[in-house]
Amino acid sequence: MNMHAKQEPLVVVENLVKHFPVKIGAFGNQSAVVHAIDGVSFAIYKGETLGLVGESGCGKSTTGFALLQLHKATSGSVKFDGVDLSKLPAKDLRAMRKRVQIVFQDPYSTLNPRMTIGEALAEPMRVHKICPEKDIQGRVARLIRDVGLNPNVANRYPHEFSGGQRQRICIARALASDPEFIVCDEPISALDVSIQAQIINLLMDIQEKYNLTYLFIAHDLAVVRHISDRVAVMYLGKIMEIAGKDELFGRPLHPYTKALLSAVPEADPDVERGRKRIILQGDVSNAIDPPSGCRFHPRCAHARPMCAGEVPELEDRGEGHFVACLRVAEIEKETV
Repeated sequence: MNMHAKQEPLVVVENLVKHFPVKIGAFGNQSAVVHAIDGVSFAIYKGETLGLVGESGCGKSTTGFALLQLHKATSGSVKFDGVDLSKLPAKDLRAMRKRVQIVFQDPYSTLNPRMTIGEALAEPMRVHKICPEKDIQGRVARLIRDVGLNPNVANRYPHEFSGGQRQRICIARALASDPEFIVCDEPISALDVSIQAQIINLLMDIQEKYNLTYLFIAHDLAVVRHISDRVAVMYLGKIMEIAGKDELFGRPLHPYTKALLSAVPEADPDVERGRKRIILQGDVSNAIDPPSGCRFHPRCAHARPMCAGEVPELEDRGEGHFVACLRVAEIEKETV
């Protein structure tokens, strides 16, 4: 049974589309459109982490930005707690932003080098009137402590910290407005491997402490499996598969998901030697001129002529496992 069957989602994304107009040609005299997101739909439930994975350029970060209205969607809707963010006037959207925050990929470029850490954390508290002025200093100290740093760093500047420490500060800044939902846009990809596990554990700890909901965007499937409750797989602007993490990693249905998972190394050398790697043919298609039908069909070993002519919809295969593949039932029989 789907554990979310009787639960109302906190975030609902319906047929989200984001196209970017660009100029192409030798002299830039031709107009074209980048199909960054093309009809993406999913829900995120309160208290859970939805992992969003896929190759570079597939539209993961654009989805996160469009969800928070940092990119205005071409069409479709994003509802947060029942409110359609895409239709809110600027004043109401600003008020809503204290409930939805983001942790960016590069912590250094997102911090103002002229502001101390204390000033950076206090600013959103003042903007959104989170607490009285007399309580701000104490709240700043508490946030810094909650992300694993000494409150004495409040008077220091971003350039005085390491990458991992700066990301902790960015997490504290996201918490400063007392949000309910945070988009984590590849928050560990710019960090040393030795620091990545610390940041992941920190995100999990503060999620429990602050009762947060996450959209966690990443390349690393092992990390996504560790932190996520459910996982959505994206390819060239489309969602290919969504399922609970154990279901997805234990029973992948889409050929693209299977190829991604086959590339994840196993710690056991005996298991690793016996695994079969699925090598995809060709490159990811151009988002300016995406393939007709299923976006993945030019690289799919199971593709048939119908795959080029019909766009597959996400189909429920049981246990909350959705897959967008016209031949999923046949492929399941072939691989049994």
